[in-house]
Amino acid sequence: MAAIDGLPPLREVIREHELVAKKQLGQNFLLDLNLTAKIARSAGDLTNCDVFEVGPGPGGLTRGLLAEGARRVLAVEKDARCIPALAEIAAHYPGRLEVINGDALDVDVLSHLTPPIKIAANLPYNVGTELLVRWLTPAQWPPVWDSLTLMFQREVAERIVAQPGDNHYGRLAILAQWRTTARIVMSLPPEAFTPAPKVHSAVVHLKALPEPRYPANAKILSEVVAAGFNQRRKMLRASLKGVHPQIETLLEEAGIKPTERAERVTIEAFCRLARIVEAARQN
Repeated sequence: MAAIDGLPPLREVIREHELVAKKQLGQNFLLDLNLTAKIARSAGDLTNCDVFEVGPGPGGLTRGLLAEGARRVLAVEKDARCIPALAEIAAHYPGRLEVINGDALDVDVLSHLTPPIKIAANLPYNVGTELLVRWLTPAQWPPVWDSLTLMFQREVAERIVAQPGDNHYGRLAILAQWRTTARIVMSLPPEAFTPAPKVHSAVVHLKALPEPRYPANAKILSEVVAAGFNQRRKMLRASLKGVHPQIETLLEEAGIKPTERAERVTIEAFCRLARIVEAARQN
C-alpha cells in the first residue's frame, strides 16, 4: 500500500507524530496497510460512493478507502494529535479527503457528503455499539447510508449476526437483522493491532434493506425486544408483563408460547407481537 499511495508506512507516521495510542479513547491502531486495504475492499465498490469514516487515527483505513477509489471521504477524529497525519493524506489526495476534529455523533453527514454514502470505520471499542445502534435507529428508513463496514470486538460482531437459540442472540441481532443484511467478513487477532487488545476483533458488513424485513412500529418493537432481553432467563409472560396487561393473550395471538424465552423467538415473531401490541393499545 505504501508503494501504491507513495505515503510513508504507518509505523513511521506514528513515530513522527508521536501518536501513542490512548486507552481512554479506546485506541488500538491497525498498522498493516494490506489489512486496512482489505477492510476497504470489503465495503464493496467505492468508486461512485462517498465514505464517512469514524475514528481514522493515523489514517490506515483512510488510505485504503482512498486507494480503493472512494469518491470522497469524510473522516471525523476526536484525537487532535492525529489531525496533522490525516492532513498529509488529504494533501496527497487533493479534494477527496475532508478531516473534522470532533465527535462523529455531532456531524450532519449529508451537509458534507453526497449519496450514495457508505460508512466504514475501525471503531473505538468504547463507543462502537452505541454508534451502531444510532445508525440502525434513524428517524426514517432507509437511512442516509447504503452500508456499514465496521470493526468490533469479536464478541460484539457475533452478537450482531447471531440467530435465535444462540447465546449471543439478543437486542443487537434483532436491531441489525430487522433492517439490514449483516455478515462477518473478516477476523483479526490481537497481534494485528498496536497495542494488542486482550480480545479478538472482527469486521461486520451491514447492507441496508430498502425496507424492514417485516412490518412493525420501530418504537414498539424496540420496547418489546428490550423488555424481553432485559430479563432473558425469564419466560416472556413475566419479562413482558409491563408491555401490556393482557400480554399472555397477545403472545398466544402472535403464535408465541407465553412460557418461551426471548432468545428463542425469531425476528418475524417479535415483529408480529409488536403489531399485535400496537393494535391492542389502540383499542
